[in-house]
Amino acid sequence: MVIQRWQSVLLAIACVMMALFSFLSLGQVQLTDATLNFTALGFRVEGEQANGASNVCYLSTVHFFIISLLSAIIPLISIFLFKNLKLQMKTCLFEILFIVVVIVIAGYEGYYAIPEGSVSWSSIIVAPFIALIATVMAYSRISADYRTLRSVDRIR
Repeated sequence: MVIQRWQSVLLAIACVMMALFSFLSLGQVQLTDATLNFTALGFRVEGEQANGASNVCYLSTVHFFIISLLSAIIPLISIFLFKNLKLQMKTCLFEILFIVVVIVIAGYEGYYAIPEGSVSWSSIIVAPFIALIATVMAYSRISADYRTLRSVDRIR
């Protein structure tokens, strides 16, 4: 199916953006006595600790990591559903919902999880917005192809 190309590229962009978001540092939180590295897995103390412990977990956010990782896997699955456009459209809508949830959780965790710290965001924080735009564009192209195929089927 030749008309599937751009949807696959857009969904691959969404997959890569959300995978980067899941595994890279989202920012730093500056406390009075330490600096925390904010990732999807949680807040970890940066630098060498006085007691010899390294990379101590300050606050774990495994639920955030699971949701962001799922939002990276769903568009990858959706790429291979090109033979079933209705299911591919449903998975795109599901992906949009997951990305919005990731954006809300990232904002909440960044600003309210550690209220005494000030957050300096990394540039990777824009990845869910890029993935959201790519998924919406892929959904619109898939639905246009679906309408085109349905109109051709009615003519026959």
